[in-house]
Amino acid sequence: MAERESMDYDVVIVGAGPSGLAAAIRLKQLAADAGRELGVCVIEKGSEVGAHILSGAVMDPRALAELIPDWQQLDAPLNAPVTEDRFLFLTRDGSWQVPGFMLPVCFRNHGNYVVSLGNVCRWLGQQAEALGVEIFPGFAGAEVLYREDGAVAGVATGDVGIGKDGKPGPNHQPGMALRGAYTFFAEGCRGHLGRQLESHFRLREGCDPQVYGIGLKELWQIDPAQHHSGLVIHTAGWPLEPDTYGGSFFYHMQDQLISIGYVVGLGYRNPYLSPYEEFQRFKTHPAIRPFLEGGKRIAYGARAIAAGGLQSLPRLTFPGGVLIGDDAGFLNASRIKGTHAAMKSGMLAAEAAFDAIAAGRGGDELAAYPEKFRASWLHDELHRARNFKPWMSKGLLTGTLMVGIDQVVFGGRAPWTLHHRHADHETLLDKTQATPIDYPKPDGVVSFDRLSSVFISNTNHEENQPVHLTLKDPTVPIRINLARYDAPEQRYCPAGVYEIVRDAGNANEGAPPRLQINAQNCVHCKTCDIKDPTQNIVWVAPEGGGGPNYPNM
Repeated sequence: MAERESMDYDVVIVGAGPSGLAAAIRLKQLAADAGRELGVCVIEKGSEVGAHILSGAVMDPRALAELIPDWQQLDAPLNAPVTEDRFLFLTRDGSWQVPGFMLPVCFRNHGNYVVSLGNVCRWLGQQAEALGVEIFPGFAGAEVLYREDGAVAGVATGDVGIGKDGKPGPNHQPGMALRGAYTFFAEGCRGHLGRQLESHFRLREGCDPQVYGIGLKELWQIDPAQHHSGLVIHTAGWPLEPDTYGGSFFYHMQDQLISIGYVVGLGYRNPYLSPYEEFQRFKTHPAIRPFLEGGKRIAYGARAIAAGGLQSLPRLTFPGGVLIGDDAGFLNASRIKGTHAAMKSGMLAAEAAFDAIAAGRGGDELAAYPEKFRASWLHDELHRARNFKPWMSKGLLTGTLMVGIDQVVFGGRAPWTLHHRHADHETLLDKTQATPIDYPKPDGVVSFDRLSSVFISNTNHEENQPVHLTLKDPTVPIRINLARYDAPEQRYCPAGVYEIVRDAGNANEGAPPRLQINAQNCVHCKTCDIKDPTQNIVWVAPEGGGGPNYPNM
């Protein structure tokens, strides 16, 4: 097998999302101000910058204004300022709107913008390239490289042209070794290299388990009579049971476009619950359906969300590198916002790395980064939001009451901090203790089946490659997951990747069940890597360029 070529930079960044691109831009800005050259590269596993970016999204422009003060003059795609906030509690057939004066500050979005985060990242990529950042889309970070002293030295991109048998095919091309004085890991939620680093350097010692949600989203073009640019709607309640954390978002963009989605906390207990089906039946609610009827569904996608907050942040630094953005968990769950937090974390890490490189350092631990974070507005914001998710995990009624007290009475500065006690994969009940859920069939008007949804995610993977959804023990899915939990991977996956099947022709003859993995459908949401109760599924990087190709998401 051919050896990898090697390229050297001052800073290597894995992931062209908000944190990675903000870090790259800040590094180049600092270098320009100091009159020196600085080599910065960004690799991105999506086919283009923005291809794998999925978020609601209502964006707080605070970090963007710090990074690029003239963003409006440079035509940043923040084109729909928020004009109205509505928060609804849903019952099966009705709804109750919270009066505006009762809304906590975290649900007030004056000064924010409804955006396509994918398009924001595409624009940030253009700004980065204009400053001299080298961006390589279609290259997945497959392996962490280490120096002899144990420090991170960079990353290797994945080989192309490896067959299903694991051997190089006729079109094989070895990956590249990208080495830097420092490496930033900005892969987004549950980054597979970030997960390895957390284990290797024991970064999670002394912090709470990270807890997650799965966010499912559709992009629609709706009847102009139903469209109100800048309208932001959130809901809680139906269709989820009161003991299950979750809710919806419904954001009106420009040009009669709306983004509608549903978030389900992955700490749910019922193994029969399907986040995808909950989203589909949510859209049939009489307060929601009229917005969609007569419209056209354009795109679909899903992505896990790191929601643990301040107490779930791991140690951010290790020799030779840092975690930034959602690779670490910088998301304000109470505001349902992470973009500004991700960008700020990348900027803080960039400042620490630039000072170190200017001092002739490399490969050490950037202690200045967490120090800068603790002194920043980002730490203060996450501190005030720290109890939101723990309270809401106690159920809708208790959580709503206590969040109101925490946020309205104490302004997020209550003299206590609640903690996350369990990782999401530890929470499922045995199937004998749970009640199956009878989901309605999709109507093809506002609700749809999984495969038609995956089709409009533009997901594709090179078929002749090793399956990137790996099993530590191939007997576990049937021996444990099916036997104890009725194979919950059939339901928590939003793309129909996991199926329990019996051999054709033997369905009535007692053929043993087996797990079929339809890796071609994978939208890279990482839910299986998080929620699998046995932690037997391990997501690894497929060939670069594979996965979804999200337009305007």
